[in-house]
Amino acid sequence: MLFFKIISFQKAVLIESGFFPSLINRQRRLNINLPSAYSVDEQFMDMALEEAKRAEEEGEVPVGAVLVSQGQVIARARNRPIALSDPTAHAEILALREGAAGAGNYRLPDSTLYVTLEPCAMCAGALLQARVKRLVFGAEDPKAGAVRSLYFLLEDERLNHRVDVTGGVLREECREILRQFFQDRREEDLRQGLQRSPRS
Repeated sequence: MLFFKIISFQKAVLIESGFFPSLINRQRRLNINLPSAYSVDEQFMDMALEEAKRAEEEGEVPVGAVLVSQGQVIARARNRPIALSDPTAHAEILALREGAAGAGNYRLPDSTLYVTLEPCAMCAGALLQARVKRLVFGAEDPKAGAVRSLYFLLEDERLNHRVDVTGGVLREECREILRQFFQDRREEDLRQGLQRSPRS
């Protein structure tokens, strides 16, 4: 008997081939991908993680993004609000700007954006304005995420465009780079505080 192996966020599930139509519906509902699609997502997310590491080296919050169209990378970006003195310079926004400039079109209807952290409301709005077809993100953002954590902006049926969403790709790797960054920052703040404190 044939089985189809599908990959969820943390585990593999085997489903009999006789239930393939229901598998497709379940895949869409749970945002899980067949192995081949998932491995491609991992490859592009690896590139986004490379951008996140560059942001970390520059003292920015380590978030990276890669924009893909027809299987080709058309833009790569990382968080740069400090370097550019620009509160809108999130990785997603910069990737969309670069991709749109290269395409000569402010609409990017056949594109997929890969980003290491769930987009905020600003970035989710930009994805809708650019008519991006699909979003793939790594780690959830419980404090500012506007795709799954706090809001579901990209799937709101009241809007005239919706974006297909896949979350949790390389989740642990994306979480770890953020966790380590903020831990290092807290430790540095503590050291500086101790240095400023008067000796007893």
